[in-house]
Amino acid sequence: MELIDTHCHLDVEAFSEDRHAVLARARDNGVDGIVVPGVMACSWDALLDFCNTDACLYPALGLHPVYLDQHRDTHLAHLETLLVQHSPVAVGEIGLDYYLDGLDRERQQQLFEAQLEIARTAGLPVILHVRKAHDDVLATLRRIRVPGGICHAFNGSLQQANRYIELGFRLGFGGMLTFERSSKLRALARALPLEALVLETDAPDMTVVQHRGERNSPEYLPYCLAALAEVRGEEVTDVALQTTSNARAALGLAG
Repeated sequence: MELIDTHCHLDVEAFSEDRHAVLARARDNGVDGIVVPGVMACSWDALLDFCNTDACLYPALGLHPVYLDQHRDTHLAHLETLLVQHSPVAVGEIGLDYYLDGLDRERQQQLFEAQLEIARTAGLPVILHVRKAHDDVLATLRRIRVPGGICHAFNGSLQQANRYIELGFRLGFGGMLTFERSSKLRALARALPLEALVLETDAPDMTVVQHRGERNSPEYLPYCLAALAEVRGEEVTDVALQTTSNARAALGLAG
């Protein structure tokens, strides 16, 4: 089976000692593509250099709302330049985070809108980070139309999910599906059309139940696949084929 991890921070320090070994193990477990989203300007060059080391790595570049204090307006112009020079697969990880206290919502909105405009001009999809802010994100996406993308680690309602789908987005599901206590999330994954779903790990965070308390890794994506197939009552091979096709369509990845 061929799998694509649509959200994995393999460039971060947590993987500094064994990054290439992790990548090799992921490939051995059927993970043939990994999308590596950028979160702040100071990490973009190293992320691009890393992704250039292996054809299965797909970079995305963005200014993450959680790192608001690290972002400057000049980074937006730099982002536009890098999109032309390096052709990443998406603008991301971008969005709105109302979960954490102390993040200026007005500034988040300004950066989000600016990056959506950049993505629209570049004709690129976006990778969304959304916590407690789905309605505001959806309202913004209706005003600033982009070529779809992925709502990473989706945790909204069925109604909100359908609104993302109407706007051309796929929804990312990962390690939280492997926990039986995630009853709301598992019910959502069962109710949505398979054509709208993609798999992700968000490594090194949000690990699977089989490795609770450990660093998450793209090599664990098959556990996410198995959980999705289980909650939907469908064959693992069918779910793998469709979610991989969905990821390729969402991000314009070659087959």
